[in-house]
Amino acid sequence: MSANSSEGPGLDGKWFEEEEEEKNGMFGSAGPRFDEMRDGVHAPKQQFHRFEGRGVAMETASTVVDLLHWRDLKQSGLVFGSVLLLLFSLTQFSVVSVIAYLALAVLSATISFRVYKSVLQAVQKTDEGHPFKAYLEVEIDLSADQIIKYVDKTQLYINSTMKELRRLFLVQDMVDSIKFAVLMWLLTYVGALFNGLTLLILVVVSMFSVPVVYEKYQTQIDQYLGLVRTQFNSIMGKVREKVPGAKKKE
Repeated sequence: MSANSSEGPGLDGKWFEEEEEEKNGMFGSAGPRFDEMRDGVHAPKQQFHRFEGRGVAMETASTVVDLLHWRDLKQSGLVFGSVLLLLFSLTQFSVVSVIAYLALAVLSATISFRVYKSVLQAVQKTDEGHPFKAYLEVEIDLSADQIIKYVDKTQLYINSTMKELRRLFLVQDMVDSIKFAVLMWLLTYVGALFNGLTLLILVVVSMFSVPVVYEKYQTQIDQYLGLVRTQFNSIMGKVREKVPGAKKKE
């Protein structure tokens, strides 16, 4: 048997090569190819780390879905309440004050617990060591591969967003630019009614309520959404026929 056959499958990185796939823009037209924004990141070792990172990302996404669907009521309620408390605090106090008060609250709890354990050990004449020893020994350093992975993802999103905005503002597709203009016009009314923090609070409440409602009434919601989508596509088709230059090239 040849030497090549003894090598494990996938060690040359072929199993981790991503298929070239053309992604659509956020308003319908074809956007840039994602592979063009990954130049210079083709080594098999780096691709292997991206494959591992994808598994971690999928696990994180699964955890977020469980939180939003209230699989664990105690955990979801704790996260939801903490985020709402933080946002409501920001509506009353400045960011600096909120950060300072949070830091003081955490320090008060940890210092009090440390003093309590020290006194308890002195009274019982035991030597259990530092009460937070297990947490102090947890590895929290980011490796070079993790930093590269996050930088690559950030670069991907920034480049994709910049190219999409260029496509919309320079009217590469007439209908998509009109839809973007309508969206911005609607946002002017939203901005006049709500400030940024109020919108953020509404978004958080929606994130923890809409998935549960959709899961319960999925059939009815999908039916109405299908009707709305059909009407919208019909209207946009008529607009493409009447607006000069709006038809997409075959």
